[in-house]
Amino acid sequence: MKYILLLILLPLQVFSQSEYPQDYFRNPLDITLVLSGSFAELRSNHFHSGLDIKTQQKQGLKVYTAADGYVSRIKVSHFGYGKALYITHPNGYTTVYAHLKKFSPKIEAYVKKRQYEKESYEVEFFPNTDELLISRDEIVAFSGNTGGSGGPHLHFEIRDNAERPINPMLFGINIKDTKKPFITGVYAYPKNKTSFINGENKRTPLRLIPNANGDYSAEKISAYGDIGFGVVTNDRQDLAPNKNGVSNIKSFFNGNKVLEVNFKRFSFDETKHLNRYVDFELFKTKKTRVQKLFIEANNPLSLFKGVVDNGYIKIEDSTASIYKVEISDYKNNTTTLDIPIKGEFSISKNENLESHPNLSLIKNAATTVLEGNKSSVIFYNNTVYDDLLIDFKVNSDTISLHKDIVPLQKNFIVNYDISNYKDIDKDKLFIARLFGYYKKPSYVSTTRKGDTLSARSKIFGQYVLATDTITPKIRPVNFTPKKWLSKYRYLKVKISDDLSGISNYRATVNGKWILMEYDYKTGLLTHDFNDNVVTDTENNLKIIVTDNVGNSSTFEATFFRK
Repeated sequence: MKYILLLILLPLQVFSQSEYPQDYFRNPLDITLVLSGSFAELRSNHFHSGLDIKTQQKQGLKVYTAADGYVSRIKVSHFGYGKALYITHPNGYTTVYAHLKKFSPKIEAYVKKRQYEKESYEVEFFPNTDELLISRDEIVAFSGNTGGSGGPHLHFEIRDNAERPINPMLFGINIKDTKKPFITGVYAYPKNKTSFINGENKRTPLRLIPNANGDYSAEKISAYGDIGFGVVTNDRQDLAPNKNGVSNIKSFFNGNKVLEVNFKRFSFDETKHLNRYVDFELFKTKKTRVQKLFIEANNPLSLFKGVVDNGYIKIEDSTASIYKVEISDYKNNTTTLDIPIKGEFSISKNENLESHPNLSLIKNAATTVLEGNKSSVIFYNNTVYDDLLIDFKVNSDTISLHKDIVPLQKNFIVNYDISNYKDIDKDKLFIARLFGYYKKPSYVSTTRKGDTLSARSKIFGQYVLATDTITPKIRPVNFTPKKWLSKYRYLKVKISDDLSGISNYRATVNGKWILMEYDYKTGLLTHDFNDNVVTDTENNLKIIVTDNVGNSSTFEATFFRK
């Protein structure tokens, strides 16, 4: 009871003493920390919310709690964080440990009890403050590769009491880094139609010139009007060759600060706006992330500090100026970039897109409905960041909806009227997005109401009505029917579906549900006989797998155990 009372009272005391307590949290692993991913580095559709710590290319390393606390949340999912553990501490912060292989014995038992009660591998629950008390240095889990992980590592976060992730290095978690950030690209951007770079009203790449001291210069440009700049920059730490994110970016115009981007903390509500912060078109077409050092409309990111004129600078005719960028990592290794600018008046020669009659206008502040034959697309207000002209065409069941080069704030809705299909076929229809060189259909979560199919998406491109009449495949991996498995620790089965994808699965032995963990990356279902639910000598295994349109397959086999 005293412990729980401390959890309630101490946050106010700690926060009043120091914004970020030092030496309170220990490293979650007992190895030298080497990162594959740093805090707030740029990822697809989000900022990275923690540190990705390398686990020596293997799974099963001991994961230690960073400080005293209690388990406040446990989530097990096929995707995302996979197996994840949340521990709340007396100072009000919460640490997060994700992509785990398994939990410590007492937590594992707690989780499996509830998985068997719910008859589901995927679970999420929030233990009471006195259910799973944890001491500093206690082993709480073992590192793994579950969920959306691209390889074995530990994802580690520290969140404040508003659930905002904060750079763990601010709390004294130490990563060796004596190397300066580096720059691989720089671009200039006109703000409007009366702004020009080198005589043109368009985004302009600048030639980057490395200096002997590790800093950079750019070629001199001529410009006029309001312009902004963007950089392609990364950091590289001492013990790993991979690229990481930077910690701080500042820009200056003739010595005066224009803008600062500070990557120390953000909220999950805003992380999707990364696509507004980067040059989304260049990312989609060139796979390069340009960080725009200016703020466009409807960009709510809290990372910006000390902003003047939204980060744009005004260039007047017959002037000479210097735009400077300072880029730092967490250890304050700093790289600079100087861009000399000659003010020179220009007149636009670019074509006005609004003169194209075949484009459809999507408004930011209103609902827009685009209609085709037996289909429609709905954009509610604030779906787009700016009023946008797009290509929209419908050919039979294929909707061509612009190109995937524009970021969106919210989902649009694709609707299909399927009343002209036979009743027997309607249940097998789904909405798919065509992707890749071969335009392969990819299932988009589809709902049906009467004769209308609907799907939500934030990705422009081509959408089609697709049909899936093929049942999923089920194949045993480490056994054959009638086999004795007394010496086996695991039962393994592989499942797959070529079109709409796996929706759910259910496994029983002698009619009793058994837990099978699903790794969607490999399609592997695995049962651990140490769960001690398979106790008979002769056992009848039954697995039912269902895809996203309801096609199902059943696999049955008998095996024996002593």
